[in-house]
Amino acid sequence: MGTGAAGDGASGGATWWRGFSRWFLEAPRYGMAPHWAAATRPLVLIFTAVAFGITILFRADVDAQGGAYATGVLVVILSAALAVTLSAHRTRSRRRLPFYVVITAVLTYTTIANIFERPEGIKIASFFIGTIIVTSFVSRATRSFELRVEGVRLDARARRFVRDVAESGHLPLVASNPDDRRRVGFPEKERQACELHHLPPDRPMLFLEITIGDASEFLSVVEVKGRERQGCRLLTARSPSVANAVAAILLHLRDETGVIPDVYFHWAEGNPMLALVGYVILGGGDVAPMTREILRRAEPDPERRPRVHVG
Repeated sequence: MGTGAAGDGASGGATWWRGFSRWFLEAPRYGMAPHWAAATRPLVLIFTAVAFGITILFRADVDAQGGAYATGVLVVILSAALAVTLSAHRTRSRRRLPFYVVITAVLTYTTIANIFERPEGIKIASFFIGTIIVTSFVSRATRSFELRVEGVRLDARARRFVRDVAESGHLPLVASNPDDRRRVGFPEKERQACELHHLPPDRPMLFLEITIGDASEFLSVVEVKGRERQGCRLLTARSPSVANAVAAILLHLRDETGVIPDVYFHWAEGNPMLALVGYVILGGGDVAPMTREILRRAEPDPERRPRVHVG
């Protein structure tokens, strides 16, 4: 009995390991892998301890662990059958589709019946699913202030714009919201920026406009392009996070030109807590304080840190 329980415990642990490994491979892409996950050897000890803990916690004898294993296998097979059925429907394989539908229906009934008869499997799965979700969100939230940009690349026109402005010894960038283009023209934005931040009207400046891409991505390469709009020079980029892209571009321009950049924002309207949640989940939110915090963590020397102004 003890040998059988140990064997079934190992098989259940292997099933869990396959599921966790699948999550572990994708998690870094979305910023959902904690820092300690990079340490391989401690992870082996943690997984071993978890396997023993599950066996003890659920009193996993042969029957209990067998039910959990059967549930896991049936769910995997059902997922594959459903995927094939949807693929056949999309490709309009009329002759094969009824056959796939019948198989999927049989597997669905078998899986549901097994879950009701042997609920141990769904209990264990729910525990791990909940743990993974909580860990993922906590990791994503705690790592949101990292400078998560793999690199910054400027096209030829953007480099020329930056070089021309930096020759004056100043490098001011005014943050521009892409959604405001139709309501307010760039000459008016420039006038408002000079008035709000007390900038000399004759000082050359650049507008910086970040469009949110796939917010689920955690790491990205920021491609900056130079544009001219209504006689004003504009740097545009696409990134999962506006604040991260702005911080990365500022640090890159500082290293390339030797001039400490200044970026100018205006305060966003709305609840600051909702703005923080919007930043963590969607990459937007109140960009100014987020950019400041990312820069503070990325550059500990205040003398070399790009300056953030809000008005």
